[in-house]
This record gives sequence, structure tokens and C-alpha cells, in this order.
Amino acid sequence: MDGLRLILNVVWFVIHGWLLALAYLFAGLIACLLIVTIPFGIACFRLAGYAALPFGRTTVSAAGAGAASAVGNLLWFLLIGWWLSLLHVVAGIAYCVTIIGIPFGIALFKLALVGLFPLGKRVVDAELPHSYFAAGTTVGTAPAR
Repeated sequence: MDGLRLILNVVWFVIHGWLLALAYLFAGLIACLLIVTIPFGIACFRLAGYAALPFGRTTVSAAGAGAASAVGNLLWFLLIGWWLSLLHVVAGIAYCVTIIGIPFGIALFKLALVGLFPLGKRVVDAELPHSYFAAGTTVGTAPAR
């Protein structure tokens, strides 16, 4: 993690990242108490980690997320997702009013997207590994010496 991401994560965490992560953790604990909603609790825990330190990370679709994930996302959207994302978007717009707050507003917009349909998502580092960039370059070429 480079210096700018570290600074952004620290400022984010101090301003309201800790409170947002705590709210997601609390929601996850409540969801895990009710046995049927454990997948929603796990999604809340994933969102808590992402909400605490969002800079330098992103979400991707998990391989193998099937029909159960789609049904769960539909339930999540109807019960929780739409108003949760709306709150993130409103807060993101408020941050984007100032120039200094634009990175934090963008982070809230990313949280709004994953907050709509969190099941079947994974949080990964935003930077791709170096082996990814070199994966397709050797096909049909002679090895370098």
C-alpha cells in the first residue's frame, strides 16, 4: 500500500470509517443470531472490513456464486440494499461538494454499489498482481533471453 492510500485510509477511518464498520459489524451479529440470515451476516462482515479501509481495495464477483446468491441478493435489495445504497449515495454527494472530500465521496459510491447486492462478492486488492500483466504476453513469442 503506497503512502497516499495509507493517508486516505487513516483519514477515512478517523472521520467515519470506524463508525460505518461498527454499524456493519453490529448488523452482521444480529443477522448471525437468526440462523436463516447467516449469509447476510457474513456479507455484513465483508462490508465492515471494506467500509473500514476502502482505499486500495475493490470488489469482484466470486466464482461459483449461483442461484442462491441471486435470490439472497434480491431479498437483500428489497429489505436493506436500496436504502443502504441511498444513504451511501447521499453521503457521497455531500463529500463531493468539497474538493478535498471527492476521494471519500467516490469511496462511498463504491460502497453504495456493493451495498446493493453484496452476496457473491469478494473484496480484493485493487492492484492486479504483476503476473497478471505478463500472463498473455508470452503466447506465440519466443522466450526472452
